[in-house]
Amino acid sequence: MKILLVGEYSRLHNSLKEGLEALGHQVTLVASGDGFKNFSADIKLVSIIKNSLFLNFINKVFIRVFNIDFIKIENAYRFKKVLPKLHQFDVVQLINEDSLNIYPKHQIKLLKQLKSQNKSLFLLCCGDDYLTTKYFLEQNPRYSILTPFLKDQSLKNKFNYSLKYITKPYKTLHYYIFSTIKGVIATDLDYHIPMQNESRYLGLIPNPINIDSISPIPLKFNDKIIIFHGVNKLSKIKKGNSYFEKALEIINSKYGDKVIIKTTENLPYNTYIKSYNSAHIVLDQIYAFDQGYNALEAMCKGKVVFTGAEKEWLEYYNLEEDTVAINALPDVDYLVKKLEWLINNPKQIEVISNNAIAFIKAQHHYIDIAKKYVDTWNKA
Repeated sequence: MKILLVGEYSRLHNSLKEGLEALGHQVTLVASGDGFKNFSADIKLVSIIKNSLFLNFINKVFIRVFNIDFIKIENAYRFKKVLPKLHQFDVVQLINEDSLNIYPKHQIKLLKQLKSQNKSLFLLCCGDDYLTTKYFLEQNPRYSILTPFLKDQSLKNKFNYSLKYITKPYKTLHYYIFSTIKGVIATDLDYHIPMQNESRYLGLIPNPINIDSISPIPLKFNDKIIIFHGVNKLSKIKKGNSYFEKALEIINSKYGDKVIIKTTENLPYNTYIKSYNSAHIVLDQIYAFDQGYNALEAMCKGKVVFTGAEKEWLEYYNLEEDTVAINALPDVDYLVKKLEWLINNPKQIEVISNNAIAFIKAQHHYIDIAKKYVDTWNKA
């Protein structure tokens, strides 16, 4: 098949592309690189405004004063310019409902043209969108990425990206996309749960991890346990990083002679993926039922990851608690106890490390996942 993947935020589409190509399919990925993360793409739509300190500052002024975002206008121009090349694909898959980061009314026009010159359009549910945002706001799950906002609505400005999806323009974009796609696929349980009653929902396909390019790293236990905490400042509140920070302060004061704590901020993807190679423990995110992409790649390397590993996830994969990953909860005392358990029981780190590697190979192998996508597309 000839396949077009549109958008990239986590390396999901890159890994899927590698799996599909291993199966003999022809794949093109068009994406922006997602800012500082700088993900690769076959057709890269890089914003000059976003990458210029001066132009970006001017753009922020226009957004604040006139509510005009020139980056979105530039993105529309750049996508429109490459659109004539994006034709005769058997499958086109959007990374999410705002995969182009363009004003909704312009995005609808461009998606109409994209759909008209290709066969089938599919959508991923792997981040913020209309249905998941609506679900998190209305159904009150135990927690979600919107929990900090629901607890303190003075944080609303920090959640503009998520909350935009329930505004009228993005709701219109959502209904247009759902009227034209063959179906929507969720990539983990945080998105599977909100999607279950939707007629267009095709099911959960776990994130693909390229186990051939991300090899396990044998753990070395010398004098100290190394704990890694990588922070994306743009999503820090949504991911609950402050709980990790407070827990690490306590751990450092109690076990400063036994641990090394390494914290980074806003690293490009290729730097980030190497930055925790020596770590034994990786702190990922709090407000999740399932693992996101960073957690899965760290697990593939054999790290003990504090991430989403809720009972729904344990039941789905038939696992026992604390065997593959550590469920990270919004509770500092709980996080400290779990970290203490591992610091004082390094053998347990080895056990979980080996289980994590086996789990990724069994459930997230990029070629096996690519086969599931092909089967799902064909059935739809």
